[in-house]
Amino acid sequence: MAYSGFRLFAEALRGHRGWRPLWRDPEPQADYDIVIVGGGGHGLSTAYYLATRFGQARVAVLEKGWLGSGNIGRNTTIIRSNYLLPGNQPFYELSMKLWEGLEQDFNLNAMVSQRGVLNLCHTDAQRDAYRRRGNAMILSGADAELLDAEGVRAMYPFLNFDNARFPIKGGLLQRRGGTARHDGVAWGYARGADRRGVDIIQHCEVTGFLVEDGVCKGVETNRGTIRAAKVGVAVAGSTGRVMAKAGMRLPIESFALQAFVTEGLKPCIDGVITFGAGHFYISQSDKGGLVFGGDIDSYNSYAQRGNLPVVEDVAEGGMALMPMIGRARVLRSWGGVMDMSMDGSPIIDRTGIPGLYLNAGWCYGGFKATPASGFCFAHLLSTDTPHEVARAYRLDRFARGALIDEKGAGAQPNLH
Repeated sequence: MAYSGFRLFAEALRGHRGWRPLWRDPEPQADYDIVIVGGGGHGLSTAYYLATRFGQARVAVLEKGWLGSGNIGRNTTIIRSNYLLPGNQPFYELSMKLWEGLEQDFNLNAMVSQRGVLNLCHTDAQRDAYRRRGNAMILSGADAELLDAEGVRAMYPFLNFDNARFPIKGGLLQRRGGTARHDGVAWGYARGADRRGVDIIQHCEVTGFLVEDGVCKGVETNRGTIRAAKVGVAVAGSTGRVMAKAGMRLPIESFALQAFVTEGLKPCIDGVITFGAGHFYISQSDKGGLVFGGDIDSYNSYAQRGNLPVVEDVAEGGMALMPMIGRARVLRSWGGVMDMSMDGSPIIDRTGIPGLYLNAGWCYGGFKATPASGFCFAHLLSTDTPHEVARAYRLDRFARGALIDEKGAGAQPNLH
């Protein structure tokens, strides 16, 4: 069933009785060509591209909870490709290009809104760093504009430009960046994969890996053994626990990242703004709520909630940037469990166990990377070779000293 304006009109005339569920609820088969562990954005996009771009028909996605119950539904919905390092920038630019055609590709409204992402700078040194990053973006085919203070003021006159501690001296603008509807992305990929024969199996927890003669031959689940020629793991913050079932320890730690939504307000922020003097980022949803977040919590956790010191820190950042939001009431907050790698950049690679593949370490970049992550992981699973833009995301780079340290914080995951 394809969606269109004509179909919506026709269903309205007959009381919307013709709509069908977005995906099936199949029983797991005994074996598949490829099994994807994790029914979040990265797992679903991997399955979708395996079916649509690489001709893989016998694919299953296994999700411990319900589809989209993890980070894909617990983020601040920002999409962008404003990275600096050659190991990251081409990858995220590929993701941006996939975002731009995504809704037409999987025939579902994911509310992709290229409203622009503005990173503010507050010192001369930071402005120089943004100039360098903008040039790197342009060289990779992305768009970038360096604004002075008056250029920023023309866009957002309500910002606190004259704060003695954090004066706004300009910003780096990517007009093609913006936001997308997080659960809509999950539904679109799930529906698109299901339409092409992928089995999406919910409430199916992986309890172990089936390793025979040193080769991964499938998974053990609470719904029985499922054999597969290849197994790909994309479970975000649960990566450490899941891969431990295969006897693997990874250079990853899990932290909670909180996000917040205020009461609905009249439109006032038409893009995405990030505070360069502190870790704070904000946009406004289509319902009017201000959506914002900041740093990860300072301790390891698998809980989908955070603690009060980070709430205070995020609120302070928001007030320093735009005091006008001080009277807005926060309606709710939530947490996503982040798989923080040792250099702040992701891993898409084969593991030391033949037949077992890993997609992990996304830190803050998971949602914006969803299309390219799935495409590159599908490329790896299908061809056994890394995609051109994901060649730097090797698991052994930590042993080789080839870190992709985008933030320049060193090999310490809680600083990325």
